Amino acid sequence: MDKKDGASKDREIMDLLQQDSSLSVGDIARKVGLSVTPCWRRIQKLEEAGIIRGRVALLDKDKLGLGMTVFVALKTDQHNAEWLEEFAQKISSYPEVVEFYRMSGEVDYLLRVVGKDMAAYDRFYKRLISEVSLTDVSSSFAMEEIKYTTALPLEARSER
Repeated sequence: MDKKDGASKDREIMDLLQQDSSLSVGDIARKVGLSVTPCWRRIQKLEEAGIIRGRVALLDKDKLGLGMTVFVALKTDQHNAEWLEEFAQKISSYPEVVEFYRMSGEVDYLLRVVGKDMAAYDRFYKRLISEVSLTDVSSSFAMEEIKYTTALPLEARSER
């Protein structure tokens, strides 16, 4: 098998694992046309390379009573490494924050916050502004989730 075929097999394996990480190696091997041992080796190499970072169960937030999603745009006048390190630790410690990005443009940081309801978000907001020095906090409440996926677009990777 040449390198291109190998990359294609890796992509197929990753695609399957993104859709259902509980698939057995035997099931994956059968679906991608490999025997079990070479398939297992490919998965191990992808894990060792850090491409596969972990395998998780995706939970239904609505069934868990966590139906509110808020996108929080933060601005600050602090732009030094020490402040950023402390800020990143603080924000990362909040369990409600499920995504956290440093941005370009007018907003410095963007958070995706998941919670039970408005009261839960208000508690988060009050804790945030009491613990972190910010110049502006702007919250946008998701009205409807139209698309949500954790799967990365592997087709785009193969177009290189």
